[in-house]
Amino acid sequence: MAHLRASAFFLGASIALVVIAVTGLLTAVLPFHLRYRYITLWGRFSIWWLGLTCGLRHRVEGAEHIRPEPSVILCKHQSTWETLVLQTIFPPQVWVLKRELMWVPLFGWGLALLRPIAIDRGAGRRAVEQVARQGSERLDSGLSVVIFPEGTRVGPGRRKKWGVSGAVLAAHSGRPVVPVAHNAGYYWARREFVKRPGTIRLIVGEPIQTAGLSPEEINRRAEEWVEARMQEFEAEQRALGWKPHEEQ
Repeated sequence: MAHLRASAFFLGASIALVVIAVTGLLTAVLPFHLRYRYITLWGRFSIWWLGLTCGLRHRVEGAEHIRPEPSVILCKHQSTWETLVLQTIFPPQVWVLKRELMWVPLFGWGLALLRPIAIDRGAGRRAVEQVARQGSERLDSGLSVVIFPEGTRVGPGRRKKWGVSGAVLAAHSGRPVVPVAHNAGYYWARREFVKRPGTIRLIVGEPIQTAGLSPEEINRRAEEWVEARMQEFEAEQRALGWKPHEEQ
């Protein structure tokens, strides 16, 4: 049954992607806010469809920390889920992502219309400079910038060194950093087709005011807050019988 539910989700999300991506090309001539509202319908539909087919829903904690002004959102990356749900929670945003995603037919076309910051992850310092330059432009135009500091999806119970590009952008622009933690990886794991039913917790932290802070200090504060929440999630899951793969 779990595979049937996951298959239904995949089929519905895939059909919606094709429809939104193809018709979304017609929005290229529209102002960005109208284009954004239409193309991100796919994310909103997918989150709704996920709840209907797989029984996987979510709860947002700390919503009072979501402000209308542009900010740098530093979010834990465990799953595909957060790339969808952030569109439904925060004001209009752009994402820092690997440029290879722009080459994916249909999906990449839709992404291109949303003004992402597409980087070469092997470019090192040049990629950081690109994020600071283009990110500042996006922030000045009224858009928040979403960055996954670990650069790739990292499974529950594990962590990866945080990249500095988000902190450099925040220090360069003077914009606040909003840390975000969630436990989606326990329900929609990386490279797993089946989704576990339940309620994902997503916690929005209090914005970190970055004026006068170095990129290193910004990263330290955001990472400490996020990883503290992740440890709380892990303790909850262990109490329910979950074990990391190396303990199984």
